[in-house]
This record gives sequence, structure tokens and C-alpha cells, in this order.
Amino acid sequence: MSSIQGKYNIKAVSNMLGVQPGTLRAWERRYQIICPIRNEAGHRLYTDEHVKVLKWLLEKVNNGFTISQAVSILEDHKETVDSSHAVIEEGSRSNLDQITEELLQSLLSFDESSAHEKLDYAFSMFSPEKVALDVVGTLLVRIGYQWEENRISSAHEHFATNFLRSRLGMMLISMPSDKILPKAVCVCGPNEKHELGLLIYTLYLKRKGYDVIYLGQSVAAGDVNVVINEVQPKYLFMSNTMKKNIPDTVKLAKSLEEQYPGIFIGLGGFAFDHLPEKEKEPIKPYLIGNTKEEWEQWLASNK
Repeated sequence: MSSIQGKYNIKAVSNMLGVQPGTLRAWERRYQIICPIRNEAGHRLYTDEHVKVLKWLLEKVNNGFTISQAVSILEDHKETVDSSHAVIEEGSRSNLDQITEELLQSLLSFDESSAHEKLDYAFSMFSPEKVALDVVGTLLVRIGYQWEENRISSAHEHFATNFLRSRLGMMLISMPSDKILPKAVCVCGPNEKHELGLLIYTLYLKRKGYDVIYLGQSVAAGDVNVVINEVQPKYLFMSNTMKKNIPDTVKLAKSLEEQYPGIFIGLGGFAFDHLPEKEKEPIKPYLIGNTKEEWEQWLASNK
């Protein structure tokens, strides 16, 4: 990763693209599509890949798209970035895989400093949502499997998940909400303590502007009702990692649905994702899925 260095200051990029520095700063602040590395003096340093992405966005804007539309297309991987017409998914996938692998090795070596460096780099190159889904989400699955197969110790698993939880929690706190959009409550299902998957989904909601109340690990019986009565959310999302906790979570979802007819309840997490289709069928309306596309579809059908 160290071989990929920022080398253009904002004035140089402004001259290359014909875009005012203030516009570049506004795009960075508002859309977080890239985050240039800072030098010791705090000045932005753009990489060749940053410039390539900015050129692509500018081309779309010049062709009539708004900047927000261009960013949305870029994040959905539906267009190309450079003149060779290489699909951005292909260009970014190998970079993401490399980042993920190096971050995993840092975590399994208990090298916190290196792990921060690798994750900082990921956030400098890609949107927070993409890093959360494609890097952190992938790591969670890999670490979980390695732990279950006794390839790593519980100490490795705890260190890695605590590190990732801490970084995602910091992101969650820093993200603004749009008070005009509906409120959502996110909490782990009964007896659940594994919250990283729920954190990733909460970040996705906040990136879309939802006003999210994040509770994290499961709360005492009846306390979910207290929160619902207090904040009157439109959505309640519950997460399960352990299959044994699914019956209690589904029971709670159905009970709350009866008590609060206007609320939409979504269920997700590793345990639900790996249920056999036959067991998913009775609870299908609740299941939000495990990809951005499935989340979008669920929200669109539960407005």
C-alpha cells in the first residue's frame, strides 16, 4: 500500500481538471467519494486514482448529470471510469481485495498501528459505505470462519472484531442524519451480543440520511417498547448472528408488529442469511437480505 502515494496538491488537480479548489473540497465533504491523504502540513495530496475518479465525475457533470447522480452511478458500478472502458468494478475489486488481505494480516498479527493505516487508506480511496460493506463485511465473514475452524484463537477474533467495531462506531457517531427522513431503531435480537453486522447496516442507513437510533447489543425485555414509544420510529431493525436466537427474535418481531401496526420491522444478520429456504419462507417479509441491492428493495417495498 505504501507504494501508492498522493502526489498532487489541490491546486495542481484544480488546474488539471479546470475545477475550482472550493468545488473539489465541497465534493469531498458532501459525497465522501474520495478522501485525499494529508501531508504533515495538513494539505491534501491526490493520487492518480483520485484524479481518474474526479475526471470521470466531471465528464458526467459536463454531460448533464448532477454531481449527486454521478456519484450514485459511480458507487453502483454501472459506468466506466477511464477511456479504456474498463469497468470500475474490475478496477476497484483488485484494490479492495488487496486492502482486505493486508488489513486481515495486520489484525491477525495484533498490529493495531498497521491496521489503522490500512483502514485509513481504504477510506481515502473509497466511500465509507463501500469500505464497510466490501472490506469490513468481508473480513467479518473470513474471521468468523477461521475462528469456527480453529485456525485462529479467540484472542485473534476478539482483537479483530473489537478493532473493527471501534472504527465503525466512530464513523457512525460522525455521520450526520437528515431529520426529514424517517427514524429507524437498530438493535440486536434477544440474547445477541454480536453487533458488527448491525453496525454496517446502520452505517448504510445513515449514509442514506435516515435518523437512526443505534442500540447495539440486545436490550432487556420490554426496553425496545420504551424506545419505540419515545421516538416513534418508522422502522425497527433487529440482527441475529446465532441461529438459536432466531425464534425469540421472530416472536418479538410479531409481537411488536401487533402492538405498533404502523411500524415496519426488518430482520437480518448471518443467522438469517444462512437459513434454508424452507425456513426463510414464513418470515420472508421481514428479511432485509445481505447486499445493498436487497436492502434497497426491502426499503422500497416498505415505505
